[in-house]
Amino acid sequence: MGSPDTFYTETAINTAKFESLNQHIDTDVCVVGAGLAGLSCAQSLRDLGKNVVLLEAKEVAWGASGRNGGFVSPGFANGQDYIERRLGLKAAQSLFSISLEGVKIISNNIETYNLDGVAKTHGKLSVLRYNNESLVRDHCINMQRKYDCELEFVDRDAMSNYAQTDSYFQGSLDKQAFHFHPLNYCLGLAQVIAKQGVKIFENSEVIDMQLDANNKVITTKNGSVTAKQVVLCGGGYSGKVYGKINKTILPIATYVITTEKLGNNIHDFVKTKAGIIDNRKASDYYRIVDNDRLLWGGRITAKTSEPKQLAQLIKNDVLNVYPALKDAKIDFAWTGLMAYARHQMPYIGKLKDGVWTCTAFGGHGVNTSAIGGRIIAEAVADTSERYKQFKPFKLQLNGGVFGPLASQTIYRGMKIEDWWRESRFN
Repeated sequence: MGSPDTFYTETAINTAKFESLNQHIDTDVCVVGAGLAGLSCAQSLRDLGKNVVLLEAKEVAWGASGRNGGFVSPGFANGQDYIERRLGLKAAQSLFSISLEGVKIISNNIETYNLDGVAKTHGKLSVLRYNNESLVRDHCINMQRKYDCELEFVDRDAMSNYAQTDSYFQGSLDKQAFHFHPLNYCLGLAQVIAKQGVKIFENSEVIDMQLDANNKVITTKNGSVTAKQVVLCGGGYSGKVYGKINKTILPIATYVITTEKLGNNIHDFVKTKAGIIDNRKASDYYRIVDNDRLLWGGRITAKTSEPKQLAQLIKNDVLNVYPALKDAKIDFAWTGLMAYARHQMPYIGKLKDGVWTCTAFGGHGVNTSAIGGRIIAEAVADTSERYKQFKPFKLQLNGGVFGPLASQTIYRGMKIEDWWRESRFN
């Protein structure tokens, strides 16, 4: 099965496809899932001298890793305030430093390997949709003081230099963040690590895993792998074979569109090359791609099927901010399933002897999946115990059949909260 029709697949670089597994292989480590986390883990394992087999059910970055908004910035989905309240400032600072390392991993790979078609562009502007200057100023001050993270405060008057809209009040600009073409990054990195010795197999869905013995056996339709260590890196598209992990993940859908080429007209409204994301719980995020297209993502839902009139649904969100773009046509519209844990932090850790998990990156997945893969590789190679910093964020059951309903109820509550704040302060 090929990848969905998206702006990313339309502009993907040409790379050789990997064969499916049709033999038995003995190896040191088997990594399951060739998205951002799996690729990063396999790369780091190879750097640490391990022989690695990387299995992918469909194609490299077929899931959320190749469909996301393309934002790369430090932090985690639940935010530093949550981590600080739960673990204290020192632990929160350490985790923030880890998240920043994830940003650097991706940036360094792009530059070191001169990855084609990635279109790395600096800057992320986080904007407030209601008037609260002190809130944004205090956030900028706290991030600098506590986390040595420099954010540039943008007041209401200066906002017009970035976005021509009445929807935004204040914002913070993170110049160390960037946005990029996530699919091309993954495709390029896969070629790099394959040349370095990682054995990658596409269209090789795992149908059985025997993980209790010292030598683990991973079985696909036409082949198998025996490995001393196994790393499970699947996300929102993970199958039942993931067992316990699958019962702790909520697959949450988000939606993305890309407009037709709009010419210079788009730059009258979106005046910055930085990506823009608003403060709402289920935020809108967008950026200029291909010089003059608008890529816009937003909304979250526990309903994993693609809604009817998806393009119009998201275009309505665009028009809420930029009503003058009413005549813009939508060339691409797609969905992606993110893997969320109930605590909205990733699962980075040890399941049992020789079995590791590196998943649940929904909401802030690009940088965290990259560093998550490296941290698990270090644990497998016994070169660090950094994975233990994620021990407080244990596996939590997703609620079974009631999990999606609970998530949808929470999302509706967040929308009401967003509406109330915007009504109160505007």
